[in-house]
Amino acid sequence: MEFWRDAIVFSYSVFSADCIDFYLYKQFLTKKSHMKISYDFSSSVWKYESTAGWYFVSLPKKISKEIRENSKDLEEGWGRLKAEVCLGKSQWKTAIWFDTKMDTYILPLKADIRRRERIEVGHELSVKIWI
Repeated sequence: MEFWRDAIVFSYSVFSADCIDFYLYKQFLTKKSHMKISYDFSSSVWKYESTAGWYFVSLPKKISKEIRENSKDLEEGWGRLKAEVCLGKSQWKTAIWFDTKMDTYILPLKADIRRRERIEVGHELSVKIWI
């Protein structure tokens, strides 16, 4: 309820009374609801060589470009974008990150998922992701 009260107070101070419905509607769409779009792709697992040794799959550049064009405003710090992933029999909430050097989003694969799905470096994975 605070969201609506704050939005109304803010909108009255910035917009005329005629614009308030549009402003609240826009806020509702951007803050409260976001239709998820699904993407299916295949990619090989790779490991970032460091002491932590994170494992990733890279999203295809064509898909990354589409996601970036349509959802960049939803990105958080460092190009982080919330996502839900289905891989094999596992489904989990996570985030993808935009890597400017590779010019694509990368999906980290946590150890629990790697163990459960028996994933190793070089494996080709079929991934379904919702943004």
